[in-house]
Amino acid sequence: MQSTDLGNKESGKIWHRKPSPATHDGIIVNIVHSTSEYHPKVLRFLNVAFDGSGDSLIAGDHQGNIYAFDLHGNRFNLVQRTAQACTALAFNLRRKSEFLVALADYSIKCFDTVTKELVSWMRGHESSVCSISVHASGRYAITTSSDTAQLWDLDTFQRKRKLNIRQSVGIQKVFFLPLSNTILSCFKDNSIFAWECDTLFCKYQLPAPPEGSSILYKVFAVTRDGRILAAAGKSNHLHLWCLEATQLFRIIQMPTKVRAVRHLEFLPDSFDAGSNQVLGVLSQDGIMRFVNIQTCKLLFEIGSIEEGISSSVISPHGRYIASIMENGSLNIYSVQALTQEINKPPPPLVKVIEDLPNNTVSSSNLKMKVMSGRVQRPARCKESKIQTRVLKQDLPGNLENKENELSEGLNRKRLQILLKGYGEYPTKYRMFIWRSLLKLPENHTAFSSLVDKGTHVAYLNLQKKYPIKSRKLLRVLQRTLSALAHWSAIFSDTPYLPLLAFPFVKLFQNNQLLCFEVVATLIINWCQHWFEYFPNPPINILSVIENVLTFHDKELLQHFIDRDVTSQLYAWPLLETLFSEVLTREEWLRLFDNVFSNHPSFLLMTVVAYNTCSRAPLLNCTLKDDFEYFFHHRNNLDINVVIREVYHLMETTPADIHPDSMLDAFVALTKGQYPIFNQYPKFIVDYQTQERERIRNDELDFLRERQTVENMQAEVDEQRAEDEAWYQKQELLRRAEETRREMLLQEEEKMAQQRHRLAAVKRELKIKEIHLQDAARRRFLKLQQDQREMELRRLEDEIGRKVQMRDQEIEAAAKDLEMRQLELESQKRLYEKDLTRRQDAAAKEIRADADAHRRKVALEESMFQKLLESSQLESTKARKVIEDNLTKAEQACLNADWQIQALHKQKRDDVQRSEGYQEVATLIRKNRKRETEVLNAMMEQEARKWKEAEEKQLHLQSEKKASALGDASRKWFLRQETSAALEHGDSLSKVFSSKKTKEWNHTEHDVLKKVRHLRQRLAAQARNRCQSPHLLVT
Repeated sequence: MQSTDLGNKESGKIWHRKPSPATHDGIIVNIVHSTSEYHPKVLRFLNVAFDGSGDSLIAGDHQGNIYAFDLHGNRFNLVQRTAQACTALAFNLRRKSEFLVALADYSIKCFDTVTKELVSWMRGHESSVCSISVHASGRYAITTSSDTAQLWDLDTFQRKRKLNIRQSVGIQKVFFLPLSNTILSCFKDNSIFAWECDTLFCKYQLPAPPEGSSILYKVFAVTRDGRILAAAGKSNHLHLWCLEATQLFRIIQMPTKVRAVRHLEFLPDSFDAGSNQVLGVLSQDGIMRFVNIQTCKLLFEIGSIEEGISSSVISPHGRYIASIMENGSLNIYSVQALTQEINKPPPPLVKVIEDLPNNTVSSSNLKMKVMSGRVQRPARCKESKIQTRVLKQDLPGNLENKENELSEGLNRKRLQILLKGYGEYPTKYRMFIWRSLLKLPENHTAFSSLVDKGTHVAYLNLQKKYPIKSRKLLRVLQRTLSALAHWSAIFSDTPYLPLLAFPFVKLFQNNQLLCFEVVATLIINWCQHWFEYFPNPPINILSVIENVLTFHDKELLQHFIDRDVTSQLYAWPLLETLFSEVLTREEWLRLFDNVFSNHPSFLLMTVVAYNTCSRAPLLNCTLKDDFEYFFHHRNNLDINVVIREVYHLMETTPADIHPDSMLDAFVALTKGQYPIFNQYPKFIVDYQTQERERIRNDELDFLRERQTVENMQAEVDEQRAEDEAWYQKQELLRRAEETRREMLLQEEEKMAQQRHRLAAVKRELKIKEIHLQDAARRRFLKLQQDQREMELRRLEDEIGRKVQMRDQEIEAAAKDLEMRQLELESQKRLYEKDLTRRQDAAAKEIRADADAHRRKVALEESMFQKLLESSQLESTKARKVIEDNLTKAEQACLNADWQIQALHKQKRDDVQRSEGYQEVATLIRKNRKRETEVLNAMMEQEARKWKEAEEKQLHLQSEKKASALGDASRKWFLRQETSAALEHGDSLSKVFSSKKTKEWNHTEHDVLKKVRHLRQRLAAQARNRCQSPHLLVT
């Protein structure tokens, strides 16, 4: 392991010898930043971030020093000194040289690593920024703190939106999903929301996890395709969410030594199309473990308890891991070295079991089922739902030719028989059969090394020449062609290589390794001698095709010669596109089922067969453009006929002109490393490479010089324009100054004249103002005098009017009182007369009834006294008590009735009096009934009467209160009027008013006395009338 100390250097090499990371730790280099002061100390790195390519990274320490590390160029540079600690970094912006850094003062700054200048300064957070997430396009960024998240536009560096939350619910993390327009917000209450970036519309919310497995999420990670979310916290459980289905689909339990998870990150892979399967889990013990989320298997781990990891970042392409250690240093790991043991090619799927020499068991009696590389026990059942491959025992006498045995347990001869019988291989097993026929080695490590070299310079602008609609297909094609160019230099200059490889790219776009190896195998075997005349078409191969065509169809060849059509027109377009332009997908697959199952000369015979089967339309063609169109477009031709014709040509062509005499037999790619391909004129390729490099350098120099000249010309033009503008501005300023000077002189003269006129006008206005003020003063004094006189007259009129109104009111009140007194006296006489008459009649009737009842009672008492004496002794006392109570209740009720009736009209008094008569008659009749009924009736009557008496007493009190309030209000009103009359009246009116008041008071007192006397008489009469029934009862 190499170690590099940055010290006080601002630039230098990261390592001084080629790194060779060990398999057990995978460390490429350990970077330390220490100071060379009197007391040296280590400056701790705090944050690290990779750029979009994955070959460069930036790291910041706690003093604000930010370094850029170029792992591909082996250089480091000090790009900025911020003088304060950084809390977050982001290096994957749209402009590749710019990066974002969040500082301890809650601000975010954007710097340029090339110019080392400040690009922008963004403020708005009130707490430290813990993370920065950049959109896949590099245009937007989200900065997250504990209390808010803010969305920034990196083109204008303006804040677009701000996420505010309640203080009780904090933010854990807000970030963009990779390769999508979705924002994921994760809060401290385990709620997770997905938002649309443009409209901020809530797309969905993840449900709460099951209660038994609920944990507080602290860290999150998402796969490159944005389909799976991993979340963890203070537990050894990992939750895997499917974002498309918005549900928790798996819970992974880490080893017991893991108590909390500090960081999660998926490990990208070049061949998984973004669906990452390896997850890095950094636990509290400082060890980062990488597990496969499908198999739940621990693959490898980095860090140790002694040298723990604080934080870690993985490069976008998955080649490097940058980890900040707990001691403050920075470790760079090689993923290839860590996964070297894992990426070993798997063992063969099928194992061959051979019998011992003395075994004579028939092969038809024993069958072996081989599934997933495991040999199971023999099975004799023919009907099985599980698809199996049956391996029959080979007896020593029946061994076939070893060249026909394939690596997957298949046999070439049998496959050819199957192919001739059906015309094609089964679609479901075609790719498997092709892999077996071509004997692909699947060299993962070798292919990864080719892919790691990046896109070849010859195919950087591939989309301009071949504008493919599918970006994924274009990316796979570009990667496959670049790998071929890195494998052999000639393929960077082969113009028809994209046409040749494109059909296989479409077939194997999900497995780029197989795609590369199929194309490489095709080039080595079926493209033999194609590059001997490079950069010209393979004249030798075309000559062989022409010889075969001459032998089988001289007329067609003569027609081609007559029309000046060479083999470069009727054979080479078919070869360089591998018939993909003239055949449909199904026809092309059927053809290459036969091509891969036969000798490499089969492809050349196919060209001849295609021409001979199309001889009728070709013989009718006369123009060269028609021939070109025919061999570059699909035609009405049956591919089965062509294939049968190919087999016929293979059998009937003489050996001296047969292509198999020129072409070698099939040779598979070697395992481990790919073979060297140098079957081409190297000097031509080298010369073309040198010429291309020279032309490119000349073009770069020319562009550089032209840019310099343009810059100089622009500066000169700009300087000339600035000078011209300055002279024009000076001339305009001079003219403006003269104009202003003349205008000032004129204005001064005008101002002097205006001052004289203004002084004269001021004097005149002053005199007028004095006269106007004098006139206004006199007018105001006169107005005040008039107003005072009017006020006096108004007051006198008001006093007279009030005196007159007072006199009228007094007279009216006196008349009303006199009339009231007369009415009261007349009513009193009428009441007295009526009462006297009624009382006399009632007294007579009551006395007659009382005498009759008394006689009857005396007779009854004399007859039943002996019988009732003993039983009525106790009841008599109770009856007397009840009678007394009843009498008292009736007396109180009657008193209340008479008091109320005295306040109301005579009509109600008559009704009450008649009801009293009826009650008295009812009581008299009830006394004739049995003793028990009398007692019960008397008790019920007593209760009812007491209740009625209470209600009437309440009513009486309310009436008295209302009457008292009326009297008080009336007295208060009279007092107010009297006081007003006393204040504004003269002495005579005062004397008159006092006399009248005394007379009114005296009259009022007399009336009240008479009313009280009348009430007393009425109550006495009522008591006398009500006592007569009780006397009768006794």
